[in-house]
Amino acid sequence: MERAILVGTPRDRDTSATAGHLAELARLTATAGGLVVGKLVQRLAAPRSRYYLGKGKAGELVELVRARDAHLVIFDDELTPAQCKNLETLCGVRVMDRAELILDIFATRARTYEARLQVELAQLQYLLPRLRRMWVHLSRIRGGIGFRGPGETQLETDRRLIGTRIAELRRKLKAVARAQATRRKRREGRFRAALVGYTNAGKSSLLQALSGTEQFVEDRLFATLDASTRLVALGGGREALVTDTVGFIRKLPHHLIASFRSTLEEAREADVLLHVVDASHPDRDSQRRVVRSVLEDLGLTGRPRVLVFNKIDLLDDEDLLALRRRAGGSRGARALFTSALTPSTMEPLRAELGDRILGRLRRVSVELPVGEGKALAALYEEAEVMSRNQDGATVTVVAKASPALIGRLRSHSGVRVTEGV
Repeated sequence: MERAILVGTPRDRDTSATAGHLAELARLTATAGGLVVGKLVQRLAAPRSRYYLGKGKAGELVELVRARDAHLVIFDDELTPAQCKNLETLCGVRVMDRAELILDIFATRARTYEARLQVELAQLQYLLPRLRRMWVHLSRIRGGIGFRGPGETQLETDRRLIGTRIAELRRKLKAVARAQATRRKRREGRFRAALVGYTNAGKSSLLQALSGTEQFVEDRLFATLDASTRLVALGGGREALVTDTVGFIRKLPHHLIASFRSTLEEAREADVLLHVVDASHPDRDSQRRVVRSVLEDLGLTGRPRVLVFNKIDLLDDEDLLALRRRAGGSRGARALFTSALTPSTMEPLRAELGDRILGRLRRVSVELPVGEGKALAALYEEAEVMSRNQDGATVTVVAKASPALIGRLRSHSGVRVTEGV
């Protein structure tokens, strides 16, 4: 395991959140396979151009690296290519920022073809302006005669190759997005919900508890990157398609948000967003703000939302009561309280989704032949039947049905559907 020093640089006078931010950075480091052996904090009004840190703190960092025999320094903020190079020269070890660390984790977690394309695209976009720093073997050549040309030529060649690969990845991702759009079109009319939230809030566990199907679940940041959709039975013949999307995090690299935009289309087209919050996390309010900010960047703030406070099994009765009071007194999204380990807490969530489906139902009159048993059965199973009359060989049913069922009924020959009766 690589021994890492973490560096935090809070910008405001209130440094109370710094410990929590560094704790999260430590979890990211552990997820990437590193071992935290030291931490350094400096409050900055603005980053310094050379080392990001002040000159004195940069000297302290060098001493800490030597004292702890560290192999790696990780900053909680994004560094410029020049700052990275200067710090590596000063400390004699590799230096990376939070964005590069998250990209590395995503690279190891990507499983599907689309996720691998998305992560590679984000990594190359991050790498492109930092190519000069990567050419460490050329740093010994100080513009010697006969050496400048080949070095510059190779650097430009690498830039062109990366640019070509980025264009190729974008083309492939567009093709994947088109295929996904076709799949989503086939699901038009079905009620869809998307689980969104901070990483490790328990979205995958919730989907597993709701659907009864196995999901990859692990108590680790970014345990899953690939969006997965499951059919969830809500009772009364009603069903919903629920999608687990990639988790968000503070200071999520903008390259990743852009690359994963097609995956997050599932959230854009959902009828309701289930904003999952880790109720047991001490910084849950800050995490909620981060998720709202990312949703705003994606243009999803206008979507209907339900707040789902998850992991309530980790709260004592007093804390849970206080949370219920706070959530009940706040404006905006409706709040529910769940634990993936307690099946009974899933019922209010199922009921909420069921009620939202009922809110989408349309009143229709359906005329069909008596022998059209399949369509008649679908009405009784999936719709709310209000009346039924039979006149000879024709049955007329007045019901409240979903757009998806109405579309399927119209595809039956001999079936006549009239809306708004």
